[in-house]
Amino acid sequence: MNIVLLSGGSGKRLWPLSNDIRSKQFIKIFKNSDNTYSSMVQRVYEQLKKVDPNSKITIATSKQQVSSIQNQLGTDVGISIEPCRRDTFPAIVLASSYLVDVMNVNENESVVVCPVDPYVDQEYFKALESLSIQSDKNEANLVLMGIEPTYPSEKYGYIIPNSKDQTSTVKTFKEKPSKEVAEQYISEGALWNGGVFAYKLKYVIDIAHKLIDFEDYYDLLNKYESLEKISFDYAVVEKENKIQVQRFNGLWKDLGTWNTLTESIDENIIGNGVMNDNCSNVHIVNELDVPVLAMGLHDVVISASPEGILVSDKEQSSYIKPFVDKFEQQVMFAEKSWGNFKVIDVEDGSMTIKVTLKTGHSMNYHSHQNRDEVWVVISGNGKTIVDGMHQNVQSGDVITMSAGCRHTIIAETELKLIEVQLGKDIDINDKKKYELEI
Repeated sequence: MNIVLLSGGSGKRLWPLSNDIRSKQFIKIFKNSDNTYSSMVQRVYEQLKKVDPNSKITIATSKQQVSSIQNQLGTDVGISIEPCRRDTFPAIVLASSYLVDVMNVNENESVVVCPVDPYVDQEYFKALESLSIQSDKNEANLVLMGIEPTYPSEKYGYIIPNSKDQTSTVKTFKEKPSKEVAEQYISEGALWNGGVFAYKLKYVIDIAHKLIDFEDYYDLLNKYESLEKISFDYAVVEKENKIQVQRFNGLWKDLGTWNTLTESIDENIIGNGVMNDNCSNVHIVNELDVPVLAMGLHDVVISASPEGILVSDKEQSSYIKPFVDKFEQQVMFAEKSWGNFKVIDVEDGSMTIKVTLKTGHSMNYHSHQNRDEVWVVISGNGKTIVDGMHQNVQSGDVITMSAGCRHTIIAETELKLIEVQLGKDIDINDKKKYELEI
């Protein structure tokens, strides 16, 4: 089975845990049997592999998310990287071309496209397999998943099928309605459109060639920034007559807000938190190294991270985005392919960061034009390379780098260090990368 997982934007409705780099699908909030935590993308990836261990999984995402994906899933997962955001039609075309031209998947094979972040159980992934099998039959150019609605939602578009059969042709599509109109749609047998569908690769690539002047994946990648921003629904789905829908009535939740997310996590407290017995329906999610205490609260979510602190009525938390959009601050926490970093202090002329490198990983070999840096190793063992000079390092060692010098650090065990950046113009873009000769 070929799967394309669409990995979206910043997910600011889950601020302060999400930011421009760490989208909601990378937040580790689901507890495993070994007391570790998994993110949405890890959970979905593992569930897919259980249903079909041989499935080819490709994640369509922006270049800003690549490090987080590799940090959580490793470097073997396929990634179709969008140079910039151009909505779902260009993203799906790019991923389809990636499968054919880079991964050498036969264009007559079917592919299933779905979001990376639904909260589902194994029945959902069996349904994905069923979509792929139905697509292989060539009865339709597109096979959609229609989710049996559990309430008259205003957040989803609706699919109205021609029959109540498990697999039906589609009568029409409806845009996101008001609650009253949604009730009418449901009375007509409408299904939620969750953005899950299957098609033959050749079908989408042929449509793409009619709408876009390109030769192959590499040519499309070079032209990507010039492509029109348009959704797959508008460009393809709404114009296709040969289309089917398969019903799905299993567990499916869109965890896009704190309200819906807290309904689906097993613990009321994640991280350092305490609440008294007079609290009810309260969730604390704390990534800081300080305690959070809640007393006498009801229907409230409290979330704390290096990005900020949220205290909100759960229902009101759905309306967070306009407020967060007004915040102007740098990213305070991010996962990289080699580990992660957390900003712990910012002042005029300096920034202090805690860096964790995974065993066997290293930073890029790089330099900065406008700042000096100091590394203090606080745990682990590794090796630094500064302007070509190699040095073994361990807990307590201090390494200084002047502006302009090339440097990196390689972790032989998990390695933690404090990085102090010193300069009048500290900027995330002040970085030049080099090939490392070891």
